[in-house]
Amino acid sequence: MSAAEIPGWAHTYSGKVRDLYRPEDGDTGVLLVVASDRVSAFDHVLEPGIPGKGELLTSLSRWWFDHLPVPNHLIEPQRLPVEVERRAMLVRSLDMFPIECVVRGYLSGSGWAEYQQSQSVCGIGLPAGLTSGDRLPVPIFTPAFKAPMGEHDENITFARMIEIVGADAASELRTLSLDIFQRASTIAESKGVILADTKFEFGRDTDGVIRLADEVLTSDSSRYWDQEAWVAGVRGQSFDKQIVRDWLSAHWDGTGTPPPLPDEIVERTSARYAELLDRFTGA
Repeated sequence: MSAAEIPGWAHTYSGKVRDLYRPEDGDTGVLLVVASDRVSAFDHVLEPGIPGKGELLTSLSRWWFDHLPVPNHLIEPQRLPVEVERRAMLVRSLDMFPIECVVRGYLSGSGWAEYQQSQSVCGIGLPAGLTSGDRLPVPIFTPAFKAPMGEHDENITFARMIEIVGADAASELRTLSLDIFQRASTIAESKGVILADTKFEFGRDTDGVIRLADEVLTSDSSRYWDQEAWVAGVRGQSFDKQIVRDWLSAHWDGTGTPPPLPDEIVERTSARYAELLDRFTGA
C-alpha cells in the first residue's frame, strides 16, 4: 500500500503504518503525519489492511492529546489536506529522543515471559507469585532504544538510557511517562477499560521544551483490556490487533511472506478498534 499523493506536500518517509510529509514550500518546522490502514505484526506489514484503522487511531490520539495536560506536538488549528483530513495530524518537527518510553502497569506479553524466567521485567525485580495479567504493585518504567529502520528495538536499563540521552533528560522522561500513565489509567478505568501498558515518544522543540509526540495511547501503542472481564478472571481480552497476532501465530511459521488475513479476522479487528474509540469518545 503506497503513500498517498497530497498536493502541496512532499512524502519523506513511510513506517510500517504511518507516512510522513513535509510542506513543499520548504518549511522545516512542520510535519504532516498520516495514519494508514496498514496493520503489522511480528515486524511484517500484512495484507489486507484494516478498513478505517487510520481514522480510528488518529481520532483516539487527538482525543488523548486534548485530555492530557502536558505539552504535545500538535499545531492548532489543524489545517489538514482534505485528502487525508480524517487520518492526519499537523505537528511540530521535533528533535526526537531515540527512546520508547514504555510503562507497564500489569504483567503481560514479553513482561510475563521474562517474569517466568527471572521474576523480573527488564531487570526490575518483582514479587513472587504473580500470574499473567496481574496488576503490578506500582507501574514500572522499562525504556527501549529505538533501533534503525529494519532492526529490532532493544530493551535497555535506565542506566543505559542515561548514557544515551543524559541524566536530566532521562529523569524527566521517566517522570513524564509515569505521570501520564497514571492520569491515563484513571481516565481509562472511568470508561470501564484497563490500561495494561503503553509506550510514549518525546522530542524537544526549538525552545528546548520536551513535548509528547507521535501517536499516544492508541490501540497500536497500548494494551487495553475490558475491566469487567479482567475482574471476572478473563485475562487478555484486548482492544487491539491481538486477534491478528493470534491468527498469524496459528497459521504462519514465521518464514517467507505472511498469508493474507481472512475477512473475518479483518472485521473482528476493526470492530475492536472501533469499540475502544467508542468507549472513550462516544464517537
